[in-house]
Amino acid sequence: MQQIEHQPAHVEWKDLTPLSRWQTLRELTLPLPWLALSLVLYDSSFWPLGALASFMFFLTALRLNHEAIHSNLGLPRKADSLVMHVLSAIMLGSNHADAVCHMAHHRDTMGPEDHEGHCGQMTAWQVLLYGPRFPVDLNRAAWRSGSKRWRRRIVIDWLCIAVFVGVVMITGAQALLLHLAAMAVAQCLTAFFAVWITHQGLEESGLAGRSQRGPLARLAYLMFYHREHHLFPRVPVSRLPELAARLDSQVPGYAAAREPIVPLWDAKPSS
Repeated sequence: MQQIEHQPAHVEWKDLTPLSRWQTLRELTLPLPWLALSLVLYDSSFWPLGALASFMFFLTALRLNHEAIHSNLGLPRKADSLVMHVLSAIMLGSNHADAVCHMAHHRDTMGPEDHEGHCGQMTAWQVLLYGPRFPVDLNRAAWRSGSKRWRRRIVIDWLCIAVFVGVVMITGAQALLLHLAAMAVAQCLTAFFAVWITHQGLEESGLAGRSQRGPLARLAYLMFYHREHHLFPRVPVSRLPELAARLDSQVPGYAAAREPIVPLWDAKPSS
């Protein structure tokens, strides 16, 4: 595998990092409409449609959690950690364990210490079969490599999950029980949707990740600007399209080397 590309020099990016209070509030509330819609649908005769809303909730919650991991919300670090604890309960997975492995993913992308990204080298069927084991492996890797502070946070995550699951079981509410089922399935598919599709097929390219433009990128809440995120992880997801435009115009060969996720739905940069 070729050496993974590094952050190009002489590209202005620090002006893209600050968020206004309104932008921070928008990020913090991004998953809430989808969560509310899923619960309303689960409590109705249209309950099968709740799965689609749950998928979108999980996607937007991943974006919020991802921004908290990188301290891109404009909040104190303790507040970032609180966001991850709350999301851990609702998403049924330790987001602090994910944080430990995600930062290792940035330090050693597709390397031997990249417990998150190694499934990018699998086939589609292999990663789907591996999916249920993926969260278990991440938690084990995070526990082994994390400091005492990170281990405490992982324990708190799982305590939050246990309390949330316990409350749901006590209430027995159909909408909440279906939410738990949807989150369990989503955790099993995270390796495919959050890792594999943005890294698959790049072993010999040296690219840090795939990058989608156009309607699919917007539908995915800009999470498919993954190459740009790897090169400039401190730029908030909401500002990645602006960063991508700068890279296309200022870095020779950057646009030509780009690999989209779904070429048919990709949009070429304007000249």
